[in-house]
Amino acid sequence: MSPHAPSDEELTSLVHDAVAAPSMHNAQPWHFRYFRGTRTFELLADFDRAMPHSDPDTRGLHLGCGAALLNLRVAVIHEGRHPETRLLPDPTDPAMLASVRLTGSAGGESDLAALYPAIHQRHSSRYPFEETQIPEAVREALGAAARGEGATLSFPTSWHLRDVLELIQEAEARNVTAPDRDQDLAQWTQLDAHSATTDDDGVPQYAFGPRKRGGRAPMRDFAGARQVAGRDAADFERNPQLALVSTVHDRPEDWLRAGQAMQRVLLLATLKGLSTSFATQPFEWTDLRWPLRDPATGTGYQQLLLRLGYGPKGPRTPRRPVTEVLDIRP
Repeated sequence: MSPHAPSDEELTSLVHDAVAAPSMHNAQPWHFRYFRGTRTFELLADFDRAMPHSDPDTRGLHLGCGAALLNLRVAVIHEGRHPETRLLPDPTDPAMLASVRLTGSAGGESDLAALYPAIHQRHSSRYPFEETQIPEAVREALGAAARGEGATLSFPTSWHLRDVLELIQEAEARNVTAPDRDQDLAQWTQLDAHSATTDDDGVPQYAFGPRKRGGRAPMRDFAGARQVAGRDAADFERNPQLALVSTVHDRPEDWLRAGQAMQRVLLLATLKGLSTSFATQPFEWTDLRWPLRDPATGTGYQQLLLRLGYGPKGPRTPRRPVTEVLDIRP
């Protein structure tokens, strides 16, 4: 073990880094417990922050918690410790998603340690990206990052990309006419300026980005049918660059692995100068998720869709205070 136990300030700093992770609609559906006696963090799902209409099976919730877990691992390694990680350590408790024991000095984990500077630089960007193609070497590096967490990253092209974009459009059309979808959106977005600067979760109006006037980028309009005063419109990419994260199986453990892979890709992308956002719309409809896969291979389960490119960095969105998400116990 490390020669000294982490102080409360160090524990707070580690969780501060962990919760910089993205989550669906910035719901932040996680809670952490730390046990001094075993030097172990526990990551628990906060099912009160689930979205019953958009994410009824809590797959998206697990993805966000997986991203927070990856951030925690990176931060622990950055501090010179080793994070001995177990997924779903208690099969009788579905809220117990992972444990991370601080077992000693970090070693052989330089790839993860190098990602640390990106933890607080990464923000979702809902602005237009340039048409500049991502170099093949960067794509290969991002794919290797996903494989490091037991997932696959693929870049749809040609007719597969057209199919994916059509599925996103179908999901967006359904969301407009499905009254229950507005409930999740209304709960986790803030339109008035006061709430946007005082709330510590959800998506504030300043992070919505402009309305899409043209282009094929798969942008969700977080305003829905509501009007946002002074909001601009913009043309987005004609040729969006999308990436699918997939896993061999489709269990909660796989969702957590996919969330870690997602975050590892996002952090590396940030270091490579890329901006990123998400397209979750087709994953919110069971019958639209399966056709996202590449028909040429027909293998794996698609877990999430990333939009990558060169463009403006997104604004920082709020986070709950660490005091609300961390319990320190003997």
